[in-house]
Amino acid sequence: MVMNKRIDLMAQQKPARREKPHRFTIGIEEEFQTVERDSGNLCSSAPYILDKGAPYFQEQIKPEMLQSTVEFISSVLPDIEAARKELCTARALLTRLIKDQNLAIVSAGTHPTAHWRAEQRTEKERYAELEEEYQDVGRAILIFGLHVHVAIPDKEQAIRVMNRARTWLPHLLALSSNSPFWKGHLTGLKSYRSVVWSRFPRSGLPDILPSWAHFDSYVQKLVKLDCIDNGKKIWWDIRPHAFFDTLEFRICDMPATIEDTLGIAALCQALVARLVRAEERGEDIPVLASDLIAENKWRAMRYGLEAEMLDFVRERKLSLRDSVRELLDFVDEVVDELGSRREMTYLRALLDDPQGTGADRQIAVFRESGGNITSVQRFLVEQTMRGVELTEADLSSPMFHFMMHEHMS
Repeated sequence: MVMNKRIDLMAQQKPARREKPHRFTIGIEEEFQTVERDSGNLCSSAPYILDKGAPYFQEQIKPEMLQSTVEFISSVLPDIEAARKELCTARALLTRLIKDQNLAIVSAGTHPTAHWRAEQRTEKERYAELEEEYQDVGRAILIFGLHVHVAIPDKEQAIRVMNRARTWLPHLLALSSNSPFWKGHLTGLKSYRSVVWSRFPRSGLPDILPSWAHFDSYVQKLVKLDCIDNGKKIWWDIRPHAFFDTLEFRICDMPATIEDTLGIAALCQALVARLVRAEERGEDIPVLASDLIAENKWRAMRYGLEAEMLDFVRERKLSLRDSVRELLDFVDEVVDELGSRREMTYLRALLDDPQGTGADRQIAVFRESGGNITSVQRFLVEQTMRGVELTEADLSSPMFHFMMHEHMS
């Protein structure tokens, strides 16, 4: 398969050596499905997994509103090489801890067959309040996303970078698209998760913000009038984080594989670094209106990498694959400094694969199996752990031993 060739090509790339970590540190949040290992059926096993994993992960795993979700939260990572080690080891350890209960984790934006009505809510005051406020909109949140934080200590600069980074949010969504099914039905969309999430207030594309003061004033007005309790309930596709000095990319589905996740996280980091450099040089990077970006977001939701994109600056159409290639060219000058050449090489190879995204792979399995959706579920279990099985190297890694022994002592 082309996908296997892509992994082999990626594995040959050596990360660039750097004297010290770059200033654009990253944080990664992954929302995993909890499923029965043999069938891939969704199950409300998060309480068990959280209890089992607490001695090893401590605060790095947490519940979400539904008991079929477990979120892994990385530490603050100096670079993508550190992200690779931590995410792979964490995924392997989680799998090891729950294997004896015939449980597994799955990385995808929606589950192929599960219905939200059958899911149990996490017993926590915060989630009870959300259910009361949002009713079925909240109860139906059977979706799973990837969030990537990139550090920008200067809040005003973070706003300026966010305004420009919005242009490429559809590209990130298309690369991550991994939710073609909803309640047992092939929806015809590559990211149906985006449809479900769009029902929430204060979600979607943010408008152009003139300053940090403007954003802070907006948040404080909502807090003062009891609409929200803090800025974390501003759920835009990209946002300045309420408590951390980061820009948080929130538009992505949970990607299909660990390599997809690392590639997308590296691209988020590179985009921020490149836009900061552009500002320092005085480069003119256009800021697009939200209604224009929304046209491309829809195309990414519907077609994934098969979309035709609209370039509103140069007034032309081009394939989404070519548009992503142009984005990779744009960020290329910062890639070696960040140590993410391996991940950018992987993304370039992904663009050449007709089944490049998780959504494409799910649909291919569905069609090749004659419409057997259980085959898709089993495929997702296998794909989630592709490349991160517990090998001898995993078992001897310092992080694995730290989690297995230090937290227990």
